[in-house]
Amino acid sequence: MKQWLLRLEPIIWLLFGQGILLGTLLLTGWILVVGLAIPLGLVPAEALSYERAHALASSLVGKLVLLALCALPLWKGAHHIRSLAIDFGGAERDTAVAGCLYLIAIVGSLLAIAAVVRL
Repeated sequence: MKQWLLRLEPIIWLLFGQGILLGTLLLTGWILVVGLAIPLGLVPAEALSYERAHALASSLVGKLVLLALCALPLWKGAHHIRSLAIDFGGAERDTAVAGCLYLIAIVGSLLAIAAVVRL
């Protein structure tokens, strides 16, 4: 199992890095628009109407962005929790913890793919 995790490490780091990018840039912008700009009247509320949001989410680009927003932060969280477990003295259980966390990220990513395809 340890050798398998070592072979997947570059892919896991890629997903982790993209999760950080999305969490920092896109989710922050979303919170600013939805949490501040619309309530303050800087952006019209119709900008996020159901029809408009569904049309965006139904396009190919919208589906890819939605999938990335759902799946990649799971990988970021899994890697952070794994690092936290190692820091708290769980180095001897790293293989089991990493396997469980990355399995959760895989299942969550597959569920995100299924949800986005159904749009």
